[in-house]
Amino acid sequence: MTTPTSSSPSPLATDTPPPPGQAWSLAEQAPPAAQDAIATGGIKESVASKSETAGAILEKLDSWSVTFGNTEFSVLNGLLIIGVILLVIVGAWMLTRISGRLVRRATRLDDTQRLLTQKITSIFIWAIAFFIGIGMLGIDLTAFAVFSGAFGLAIGFGLQKTFGNLIAGIILLMDKSIKPGDVISVTDQAGQESFGQIRKIGIRAISVITRDRTEYLIPNENLMINQVVNWSYSSRDVRVKVPVGVSYGMDMDLVEKLLLQAAKDTPRVLKNPEPRVFMIGFGDSSVNFEIRMWIDDPEEGLGNVRSDVLKRVWALFHENEIEIPFPQRDINLRTNKQFDRLIEALSRREDSRSES
Repeated sequence: MTTPTSSSPSPLATDTPPPPGQAWSLAEQAPPAAQDAIATGGIKESVASKSETAGAILEKLDSWSVTFGNTEFSVLNGLLIIGVILLVIVGAWMLTRISGRLVRRATRLDDTQRLLTQKITSIFIWAIAFFIGIGMLGIDLTAFAVFSGAFGLAIGFGLQKTFGNLIAGIILLMDKSIKPGDVISVTDQAGQESFGQIRKIGIRAISVITRDRTEYLIPNENLMINQVVNWSYSSRDVRVKVPVGVSYGMDMDLVEKLLLQAAKDTPRVLKNPEPRVFMIGFGDSSVNFEIRMWIDDPEEGLGNVRSDVLKRVWALFHENEIEIPFPQRDINLRTNKQFDRLIEALSRREDSRSES
């Protein structure tokens, strides 16, 4: 008769830990549970405590999920991410608008300082909003260690122009060499010149409006590396030159007086400094004068003020019978035998025609 022996549990099925000193175990370990992309348990409990219907809806949305490795991503996670992003964007936009209004009310700052303060404040607000959004989503900032390295490479290669224009815009505002309202002319590397008034300085480029209402967007970096003529940098006074020529037989003192009167009669010409008239040379068919005058509104254009002065000069010259010359040429023909025979042949032909 055999005595029954007590069966011991299989080592594969036991859950007991290995004895002390044993570094291995034959027990099967349960696979790690999938983690939510965003911790939504507290949100679901908080909503369910106030409304069972809303809690049931959140549970349903959370049940619709997709697993990527050890991360579970549900519809509820997606809605929370979208909601947080919208909340952060709207909040940052409102704070940017409020800060812009406060900066514009600062009377101690000029236009350039206001614009610079507004740009720096906007960058600071959006940076803080980004980190707040990361914190609200529960994303570990240490996960951005690798991303920051890749982001640095992207800036170095793909976004260097963008960040270069950003830094150039801030530098231009800090040294006040370019500011909204200035009248500038920019010559690029191809030799083409753009002339107009600065409407605004943006993050990437400045907006320049010409007299024909064409708006140019010039990158900020171009203003740092190319030659820029600022017509209103230290003073808004701009000197305008108008050349005029008269015939040699005219009264030069009267001509100078009439030219000076024409400049003074033009509304946009400044009284101080006074306009001046100079005789600058003797041309092939005219005595050349030049009217030099000053204006303080270059944004209104230079061609139109020259036109106003020239029309007034034309009227005064006609009233005083001052002649404006035009090119004239004298032709001298040298006689020779061939030419004389040609003249005789033409004369005989003309005589025969008249006789007939």
